[in-house]
Amino acid sequence: MKYTLPLLCLAALPLAAQDKQLNCDERSFGGSLARFCEIREQTIPSAGRLAIDGRPNGGMSVKAWDRADVLVRSKVQSQGDNDGDAKALAAQVIIHATGGQVAADGPSGKPWSVSYEVFVPRQTDLNLTARNGGIRIEHVRGNIEFVTQNGGVHLTRVAGNVKGRTQNGGVHVELAGNHWDGAGLDVKTQNGGVHVEMPAGYSAHLDASTVNGGVRGDFPELTGQKRQRQVSRDLNGGGSPLRLATVNGGVHLQKSS
Repeated sequence: MKYTLPLLCLAALPLAAQDKQLNCDERSFGGSLARFCEIREQTIPSAGRLAIDGRPNGGMSVKAWDRADVLVRSKVQSQGDNDGDAKALAAQVIIHATGGQVAADGPSGKPWSVSYEVFVPRQTDLNLTARNGGIRIEHVRGNIEFVTQNGGVHLTRVAGNVKGRTQNGGVHVELAGNHWDGAGLDVKTQNGGVHVEMPAGYSAHLDASTVNGGVRGDFPELTGQKRQRQVSRDLNGGGSPLRLATVNGGVHLQKSS
């Protein structure tokens, strides 16, 4: 099986090579069919907001950088009866990245997928949608909304007004500093736990709930309590709301080092 990585944008990028993590080393398709994978890159102007539609199959990672434009890296995977068929199918997958929107089109009912790794200005509003894939957001501040059906969610040092949910997958949040910068955080999952890492002195108003699980944490306001399914409490004097909810899973707040 041969994998190609065409480079569509040769402009110098202010990020180390290890910051680009999307590659063709791992393949999400199984089975006995021939596989094809390629990485496509394109740079587009920033509109201050970005909507990414990862449907029908594929996850996405959105990371902040210090440039004023947007780099879209797309991992296109396909399958076929032989190498030629798999490559021909990938060629029919079109990535649309313009006007603050990113999405892919391809033949209906065929085995193809597109995953994204996108670099955006630090202040960017996001609207992210996936069906079968996880969502990861790192160091972005703005009005952020996300939803996926089958996939986990990872939020690293985000800020602003952040709301989102997953149906089947856990939620992991990493916070820094001493308070939330912005209106607040509101995350939900149906089937999965919610895990938050935050400094010991972090100030926030916690609203946490679960149906089949418990709320626990390393903070004085939570330790020594009986197993609870719903908690509404100020941490370190209170602040912007952190709303964390799951149906089937626990909620855990851990002190970060």
